[in-house]
Amino acid sequence: MELGLYTFADVSPEPGPGTIGPHERLRNLIEEIELADQVGLDVFGLGEHHRPDYAASAPVVALAAAAERTKRIKLTSAVTVLSSDDPVRVFQQFATLDLLSGGRAEIMAGRGSFIESFPLFGYNLEDYDELFAEKLDLLLAIRDQVKVTWHGKLRAPINGRGVYPRPFQDKLPIWIAIGGTPQSAARAGALGLPLALAIIGGEPARFAPLFEIYREAARRAGNDPATLATSLNVHGFIAETTEKAADDFYAPQAEVMNRIGRERGWGPTSRAHFDHARGPGGALFVG
Repeated sequence: MELGLYTFADVSPEPGPGTIGPHERLRNLIEEIELADQVGLDVFGLGEHHRPDYAASAPVVALAAAAERTKRIKLTSAVTVLSSDDPVRVFQQFATLDLLSGGRAEIMAGRGSFIESFPLFGYNLEDYDELFAEKLDLLLAIRDQVKVTWHGKLRAPINGRGVYPRPFQDKLPIWIAIGGTPQSAARAGALGLPLALAIIGGEPARFAPLFEIYREAARRAGNDPATLATSLNVHGFIAETTEKAADDFYAPQAEVMNRIGRERGWGPTSRAHFDHARGPGGALFVG
């Protein structure tokens, strides 16, 4: 088993006294990754977002800076929004990170929980899933062969072109990250790729069937589920005591969830809901 941390590099959406802007947040981020390496955590993930409340629009750049300050911790996206990116550039960037870090780079590829990147980079949301499936196919082709011949519907073809540099590792690890869609779990299993499941809300027990779908799809495709890694990503906060952790974490966590909830039509959260979520059956790791 491995333990790690991930973040979106949260910043204060509006400037003001006591707020943290992107300059300070990114400097703090590199120190956080360095500390995570020093205390023996296994992996640090940085999630791509294109919003004013997150500073990590270019995770691989920050991870490359962290590579020079760390020795053993794995460095991964969490996630790379592959649907609105170019697989050639994604591979090149992470291969470069892998070379800088001596073989510690990984990619978590996802469709994206937020959709800001699609209009920003000129993609049609109606192609949401097809974009991901096609670009994942290309990314895997690039990972598996130096010279690539590939044809799709939503991107120009590649005819016998090499993609460089190649990574330090023989095969750059590529995970599929999902948020609860059964079809996405089945796709990862059928492709024989490791699966990362993010639980933003709800009880973890509700998500257990997704891992069964994943393993069954793997078996049907001829992949041994016992050889496939899985990951669970949840929100957490640690302090000197459980009570202090809960009291310190509730206000900022509620602010974020309510802000996102207003965008998505969720009802407001409450301390009672928060306390239930940090209980034995909940998905918040607070203590």
